[in-house]
This record gives sequence, structure tokens and C-alpha cells, in this order.
Amino acid sequence: MKSEKLPLSLYYDWWKNIDKFIFFLIILLFVIGLFFSLVSTSLLVSDKLDTKDYTFFFKHLSFVLLGIIIIFVISSISEQRLFKFSPAIFILSLVSLILVPIIGVEVNSAQRWIDFQFLPRFQPIEFVKPFLIILLSLILSSEKYTNVYLKYLLSFIITFFIGLLLAAQPDIGQTLLVFFCWSVLIFISGINIIFLISSCLILFLSLYFLINFIPKFGYIKNRILSFFNSETGTHNAQSEKAIDSITSGGYFGKGIGEGTLKNRVPEAHTDYIISVISEEFGVIAIILILLLFLIFIYSVFKKVYLENEERIKLILVGCTSLILVQAIIHIGVNIRLFPTTGMTLPFISYGGSSIISISILSGVILNLTKRKIN
Repeated sequence: MKSEKLPLSLYYDWWKNIDKFIFFLIILLFVIGLFFSLVSTSLLVSDKLDTKDYTFFFKHLSFVLLGIIIIFVISSISEQRLFKFSPAIFILSLVSLILVPIIGVEVNSAQRWIDFQFLPRFQPIEFVKPFLIILLSLILSSEKYTNVYLKYLLSFIITFFIGLLLAAQPDIGQTLLVFFCWSVLIFISGINIIFLISSCLILFLSLYFLINFIPKFGYIKNRILSFFNSETGTHNAQSEKAIDSITSGGYFGKGIGEGTLKNRVPEAHTDYIISVISEEFGVIAIILILLLFLIFIYSVFKKVYLENEERIKLILVGCTSLILVQAIIHIGVNIRLFPTTGMTLPFISYGGSSIISISILSGVILNLTKRKIN
């Protein structure tokens, strides 16, 4: 009898203690992503992949269901276990990131994925990011190291090493995202502003060297030049199509299935999903999605304000900053505020690695915002 009651008891304790409003927002955002996958992109992508109708949607659904299981597992364990096992998981995911230049699969001139025969193809950086935030937060809040600058230096070395691995793929978008999250964490931890400026200067000079003196990264310079002068190249072609589709959709859109952008850009279901939605459902739909993101961020930050433990504050701020900045980059590229770079919209875009990554982040957030039991 006890063995039968244990799972129910575990579920009851989990449901009783989690922040139900934050959990509802997470599920709602996933459901919105599934809805747009079903009505706007599923048939097109299935046709491109030469698979049966709605195969793509069911793949998306399977990743979301797996993600919900991950959310439940991570949010149900104790904080102590989360802190204990996260560094080990970070090291495993870092090893997979290190293996990318050696055994990685190249897609669209970028080597960012690993494809084992016994696993679906995955992008290691998506598994690194959540546990990197936890590791950096544990380092910055550690009482073992009394020297503050040693903690900052150690966190910078780890982040810089990951940045180098990402730049080698090349993936400058993820590189900047990782460094931004690190900057947020050390700023929140009370860093000396001189150290922060010096670190940003090192990052800027490193990027300048890569872009101007290593041929492999010349495309980044071309994208930046094209961003400021669209007549100098074709690197903004997809963003131009995206913003045209947003304009043509107007406030209320053209209607379900009436958009044309998904036929004109190769990654409509991932990097340009916000433009696909806007074209078919209007700017109103985008405003509502943005509002949900802001409510989600605000709900987590309210918990941060009430939290007394430094490491929990840092982790929550780091996780929400990662989600928010990734969403801003995605939308910014689509409306041509930023140069073209591949970045999914959290919760909404298709992508197995991306969905699992956002599920890990969501699980961590729910774990650290749940009601404390003394």
C-alpha cells in the first residue's frame, strides 16, 4: 500500500508547494507554441521533410511532453539535490560542447550539433546554459572563497572558455547571450564596476580580433555592415522578408494558413516564428505573447524580491534574464533591430534542444520559487 501511495503523495506535495501561477504561465506559453505549430507551420515543414501530415506537430508535442516531465522532476527535488548535482551535469554537458568541433554535425555552414546513433540530434549549448547559470551563481555566492575578485575571475574564465567554444562553431548569438547572463549575475552580486568594464572590454577586443583577422568569422562583419546598409549585401534578406510579413499582417493578420513568410524563409518554425504568427494573426497576437512573457518575468522577480538567500536570488535572476534576453534577440532580429542571427523564441519555437533547455530553466525556477517547508 505504501508503494502505491508514494507517487500520489509526491505529486500532492509538489502541487501543494509550487507557484501555481508561474506553472500556469509556463504551460500556457508551451500550449501557444503548439497551437501555432499546428495551424501555421506543421504542414509546411512536414512537406519539406517529406513526412506525413502533422508529423512535425507530433514531434513538437512529444518534445513539450518530455519537457513537462523534466519540469516536474527538477521542480520536485530538494534545493540541496539541485545544487549538488548541477555542477556534475554542467561538466557532462560541457564535455559534449567540447566534442562539437571534433564529431559535430554541420548544418547551414555551422557546426553546432551532435548526432549520436542512439540519441536524437541535439545542440549541446542548450544543455550547458541552464547549469552554467547555476554553477556561476554557486561560485559567486560561495562562502568558501573570501576573495571576491577570485570568484569573479573564476566565473569569467569559465564563461570565456564557453564563449571560445561557441565562437569556434561559429555561434556569436549564443556567445553574446552567455556573456550577457554572466554580466547580469556579477552585477547583481555587487561587482566593482571597473572589473565589469574591464571584462566587457576583453570580450569586445576578442570579438574585434575574431571578426577582422580570422577569415572564418568574416561573415559576422558582413552581417553587421549589411545591417547598417542593406545595399551592401544579402545578409538581411530574411529579416527584410520577416518585417514585410509583419507589416502586411497588420493588427489582426491575414488569417490561419494565409501567410507566405513560412514559404520564403528556411527556418520559419524556429528563428522567424514571431513573424509567421504576426502575419497570420496580427500584431495583436504578438503583443499578447509579449505581455505573457512580461507577466512571467514579473512573477519570478516578485519572488526574488522576497528571497533572502543570495544563491537562489542569483539563479532566479540568471534564469529569467536568459529567457528574457533570448526572446528580445529573437524579436529584435525579426523586426530588424539586430543583425541576423539564429535564435529561437523560448516556449514558442520548435526545436528539441531549445524546448528541453527552456524546460530545465522552468523546472529550476519552479523549484526555487516553491513554498518553503520548515
